[in-house]
Amino acid sequence: MQTDPVSDYLSRLRNAQRAGHRRVDVPASKLKRAMTKILVDKGYVNRFIDITDNKQGVLRLFLKYDAYGQPVIKKINRVSKPGLRKYSVSENIPSSYNGLGIVIVSTSQGVMTDKEARKLNVGGEILCTVY
Repeated sequence: MQTDPVSDYLSRLRNAQRAGHRRVDVPASKLKRAMTKILVDKGYVNRFIDITDNKQGVLRLFLKYDAYGQPVIKKINRVSKPGLRKYSVSENIPSSYNGLGIVIVSTSQGVMTDKEARKLNVGGEILCTVY
């Protein structure tokens, strides 16, 4: 059985927020680390720590909630899937919720948001949308 690490990461994040957890642990990878840094920089996650073990390591994300106890991340969806990859050139990278959210894109110059990819004029694989 093939599993998709990015979908697993997003599902763990989504499920932990729906359950009201303050933190969630996910298996670490370079891609997940880069995605987490974007979520922290854009204010969707408070912070994260990288826990090293004798295996691949663990990312511990500290989730963010608003003053009413609602998760800051309203929706987080996987766009490109292992069975159907979604690629886009820089001009056609979609925006999330008319620019209110972010789209995380994996480019040849690293993982970045849709706005950064358009600014650098690079396209790539559309990983997920966050609102």
